[in-house]
Amino acid sequence: MKAFVRIGVLCAGVAGLTVSPAAEAVTADVKPVVTNASESAYDQFELLAEAMLHIKKFYVNDKSYDDIMNGAMHGMLSSLDPHSGFLSPDELTAMQEDTEGKFGGIGVTIGMKDNILTVIAPIEDSPGFRAGLQSGDRILAIEGVKTQGMPIPEAVRRLRGEKGTPVRITVLGRQAEEPREVSLVRSDIVVPCVKGARILRNGVGYLRITQFSAPAAAEVAAALDTLVKANARALVLDLRGNPGGLLISAVDIAQLFLERGALVVTTRGRDDGDKVENRGKGDVHWTRAPMVVLIDRGSASASEIVAGALQDHGRAVLVGETSFGKGSVQSVIRLRPDGKRAIRLTTAHYYTPSGRLIHEKGIDPDIRVSVTADEWRRAQVRRSHEEAPEGYSEPEKKEYRNAVDAALERAADVLDAVLVYQSARAQKP
Repeated sequence: MKAFVRIGVLCAGVAGLTVSPAAEAVTADVKPVVTNASESAYDQFELLAEAMLHIKKFYVNDKSYDDIMNGAMHGMLSSLDPHSGFLSPDELTAMQEDTEGKFGGIGVTIGMKDNILTVIAPIEDSPGFRAGLQSGDRILAIEGVKTQGMPIPEAVRRLRGEKGTPVRITVLGRQAEEPREVSLVRSDIVVPCVKGARILRNGVGYLRITQFSAPAAAEVAAALDTLVKANARALVLDLRGNPGGLLISAVDIAQLFLERGALVVTTRGRDDGDKVENRGKGDVHWTRAPMVVLIDRGSASASEIVAGALQDHGRAVLVGETSFGKGSVQSVIRLRPDGKRAIRLTTAHYYTPSGRLIHEKGIDPDIRVSVTADEWRRAQVRRSHEEAPEGYSEPEKKEYRNAVDAALERAADVLDAVLVYQSARAQKP
């Protein structure tokens, strides 16, 4: 099983998360459902109330009813699947901060993979990135507390903290035999949605989306305008290490590259009627220029929606590695009486336009390019130097100047060939 969340980092269940006012409205009048004579919801409520009373009266440490109920809610929701959960007021606030692209913590994306807390992707320029954390690293302990069996919201709580405070984690690298201790200092993390927009060579443009937060679509459209003005004739769209974000942002970005009305993604729920098609709209569509989309094991959720849609429509060639496979829909339903608490509930799965299930399967590239952890780390550092040269000294840049981004080089080669072919055909009488 794979679960996904951004830590302190982006918090509980941000990627692939959909806030559902409609669901919230429905819950205002929800009544217990009796499925058969032996399964009355009222009988179960009575059992829960009795257990709470016993805890309140006999437990060795005094607990408030609020604490007891919060614990019951956490247990009930986490027992469903790794993506569902209960959101306390603090967790709900943190989730809203995450979708805005600004939060505090160590700057990594984590998830459950094979029931082990795993780094999906480090966020560049964050404490986690600078400490050398990489996709696939397993977090075995946080401040000495083992993470085996630890719910993701609990891991989020332990990794989050005030700026400047330390946290110690035990990490087993993807290709390591022994774990290592990593000491980090928490920091404020601000994630721009788009980085590195530029011309690579011969009219091949490039831009990278770091996350699908609320401003992402507008930032991508602005970057495309800049590339067009620079005479870009093809595009490399880099979604590597992008853990996802908002469904609406994924749809808005995918539609920039598809014809109006093209199917982007379908969500299917438990019942036959719970099927929703998301189609491209808008008036500006960049549909003719050749494209390559880069993906890897750190591409999840909204990234997989965009990559799958462009692949199914024959709009782009996918280069890299199989993506993470996080394709379930979580609806956030605020709870009465004040709406300060909520449940995050898995209500559907994502399917690509051709009907492929994304969840726990991922999106396979058309051209597979695999790299070692060290090669990818060096390529990431060189990329940071190229995107923000003013932040690094010349000796630092020199050390990584020869680092090769094999997937990006392959993508540029593919587009070079396509442009040469198009030019040759255009010159024929």
